[in-house]
Amino acid sequence: MWDKIVSVVVPIAGRLALAAIVLIAGHFVIKGIKKLLNSNKALLKVDATIKSFLMSFVNAALYVLLIISVIAILGIPMASIVAVLASAGLAIGLALQGALSNFAGGIMIILFKPFNVGDYISSSGNEGTVKGISLFYTTVLTVDGKKITIPNSAITSGTVTNFTTEGIRRADIKVNVAYGSDVECVKSAIMEFLNNHPLALKSPAPFVRLSDHLDSALEFTIRAWCRQENYWDLYFDMVEGVNRVLKEKNIEIPFPQLDVHLDK
Repeated sequence: MWDKIVSVVVPIAGRLALAAIVLIAGHFVIKGIKKLLNSNKALLKVDATIKSFLMSFVNAALYVLLIISVIAILGIPMASIVAVLASAGLAIGLALQGALSNFAGGIMIILFKPFNVGDYISSSGNEGTVKGISLFYTTVLTVDGKKITIPNSAITSGTVTNFTTEGIRRADIKVNVAYGSDVECVKSAIMEFLNNHPLALKSPAPFVRLSDHLDSALEFTIRAWCRQENYWDLYFDMVEGVNRVLKEKNIEIPFPQLDVHLDK
């Protein structure tokens, strides 16, 4: 009985030990291959978006090959594995429906390029800089340092706003002044501020116009173009600077007010 047990257990233990060694060694080999690919001079010239997607695909393919190798070492017939997968194909297809749609979304992003790695985008209610595009997800870093992972299918099935592609962006603000203020004086004061601002582009030219008559104030719309990377600096400078120049010109920025007339 002991001889029979030994004759059965020893081969199995040997295969298990070999499979474990191959699995661990394969993990480190894959990491080495990825490191070599990342430092390859030819890949350094490849677009960052395509490189991110290809590295994700290569990583998945290498691990699939590693798992198949481990299964072969364990002595499990591949025909049996294929038969089991075929019989469970419907269940697997339903379970992976979301993953497959994300994979298809990743392919569409690579083909049609609505954005690239490094672009500042808005999609699915999230806004930030694209840090990576993988097989199934796109990673976005927000301006306040939060890392957001968006499914590729959500991006391709929704609206994507890319703020980077054109290179320039327009900063818009509105300001209210009291009724009775000199409209031309307001416009000239704000235009002088914008024309002297180093981040505001001269072409397209800044824009200042009276845009609405509100209940308690005259509303002015102010627009100025800048380089995409200077957007937030210009935006906050406009908010602070317009307030300052209006005070310097003694132009009142009114509080909401309501006149009440009593019928005697």
